[in-house]
Amino acid sequence: MSFEKLIHERYSVRKFKSDSISQEKIDKILQAGRIAPTARNSQSQRFKVLTTAEELAMVDACTPCRFNAPLVLLICYDSNVCPKDTEGNQIGEMDATIAITQMMLQAWDLGVGSCWVRHMDFPKTREVFNLPDNMVPISFLPLGYATDECKTSANHGRRMPIQEFLF
Repeated sequence: MSFEKLIHERYSVRKFKSDSISQEKIDKILQAGRIAPTARNSQSQRFKVLTTAEELAMVDACTPCRFNAPLVLLICYDSNVCPKDTEGNQIGEMDATIAITQMMLQAWDLGVGSCWVRHMDFPKTREVFNLPDNMVPISFLPLGYATDECKTSANHGRRMPIQEFLF
């Protein structure tokens, strides 16, 4: 699939089949996140692969937005290795979001849907997954195959003209 077609057709899947994803596809998705560009090549992004019934129940305790996905990635950054910007702010969230974007695009190219989920209880996520202080949760990324009735949201194709982005 061409990159242009990929970025125009990808959408957030919010209805997943229970079908599992092959390990080969999971590995390619994780690889896309691993090689994502990061500030000063710090590679602060971290991923937790969640597939068991127990792990998915833990996700459900932290967010209502798993959408029945059979696999969820918990994306974090490690504040111990994350650089700071010129104002002293850690920029690991940017590293993690670039990785998420690359993983979503790789997944779509492999026929796997995803949905970036930031609607989560962050303190509960830290507690449920027993995250150390240096591991900062950014989002969940449910992954799987879209159900036949899954469609793009009504707002998916609505975009402002490019002139409105330019200043």
